[in-house]
Amino acid sequence: MTAETEPSHPVTGLDDVVHQRVRLGILTIAHEARRVEFGYLRGQLQLTAGNLSQHLGVLETAGLIEVEKGYEGKRGRTWITLTAAGRTALAEEIGRLKLLIARVETTDQ
Repeated sequence: MTAETEPSHPVTGLDDVVHQRVRLGILTIAHEARRVEFGYLRGQLQLTAGNLSQHLGVLETAGLIEVEKGYEGKRGRTWITLTAAGRTALAEEIGRLKLLIARVETTDQ
């Protein structure tokens, strides 16, 4: 194959917004649950509130999550929900990662 006809390497399709470790964790946890509470995410990912807020802002701006603020009793709460675009972006990222894994596994013989 020539460089012109060779398909691009799977790493070229990784999404920098999704692929970042913390954001990938947020999307994965949000995918597992219908909606996830901010404090749960903070604990699971071992982040400060400020750091988690920054990452949520990036994902919200990209349209991958929705952030809902409300109250549970008298305590303020923040819930995160994956959007349809977020589900698609996560699935595409996982697909690319599987392609990378397959390349490594086939060359490690």
